[in-house]
Amino acid sequence: MAITDWPASERPREKLLAHGAKTLSDAELLAIFLRVGVTGKSAVDLARDLLNRFSSLNGIFAASLEELSQVHGIGNSKYAQLQAIFEMACRALNEQMQVKDVLSSPRQVRDYLCLKLGGLNREVFLVLFMDAQNRIIADEEMFSGTLTQTSVYPREIVKRALHYNAASVIFAHNHPSGQTVPSKADKLLTAELKKALALIDVRVLDHFIIAGNDTSSFAEMGLL
Repeated sequence: MAITDWPASERPREKLLAHGAKTLSDAELLAIFLRVGVTGKSAVDLARDLLNRFSSLNGIFAASLEELSQVHGIGNSKYAQLQAIFEMACRALNEQMQVKDVLSSPRQVRDYLCLKLGGLNREVFLVLFMDAQNRIIADEEMFSGTLTQTSVYPREIVKRALHYNAASVIFAHNHPSGQTVPSKADKLLTAELKKALALIDVRVLDHFIIAGNDTSSFAEMGLL
C-alpha cells in the first residue's frame, strides 16, 4: 500500500507538520527524505530496509555510494542528497560550538562526535582544537586506520595545535567493534599526548571513545 493510501494521521509528512519532527521514528524521517518507495514497497518500507541493512542512521550516512547502491531504489542522486544532509547537520552543530564554551554543553559535543564518527567502519582519530574560551576553532580527522587500530603521532597533533594557536583540545576516536571501554593502548596514548601538549601549554580537556551512539569520557572516568 502506498503512503498516500494511509490515513492522513499516519503519514510521516502529515505527522511531522501536526506534531513536530521529534515525534517521528527514524524510518518515518528517512521516508520523508526518500519521498517515494519502489515497486511493492512504500517509502517507509524502503527506509526500514536501509536501517536494517546499515543498523542506524549513522550507518546509512557513513555508507559508501557502492554500498548504498546495492539497495534497490537508491542511486547517485539519493547518495548525494544524504551526504548533503549529513554535512549540513555537522556544520550546524559545529557552528553552535564555535560560539559557546564546549564545557557548558557536553551533550552537544557528544552528539557532534557521534554524528561524525559513530557510523564509521574504520577507526578515526579526531581532534577538536579550542581557544582560551573553550570555543571550537577547528576539528580535524588526524588519523584513520583499520577496523581495530589507528596509528597516532603526537608530533603531528602538536604541530596542528601550534598552527591553530589552540589553548586546549579534545580527542575522540571510534571503536567500530561497538565497545566504548578504553583499552590499555588508549590510556597510554592519551597520557603520551597530554605530556607532549603540556610542553606547549595546551590542555587536554577530554578524550571520548565513540561506538555508534554510545560514548565514554576519560574526564568522567577520572583518567585525565
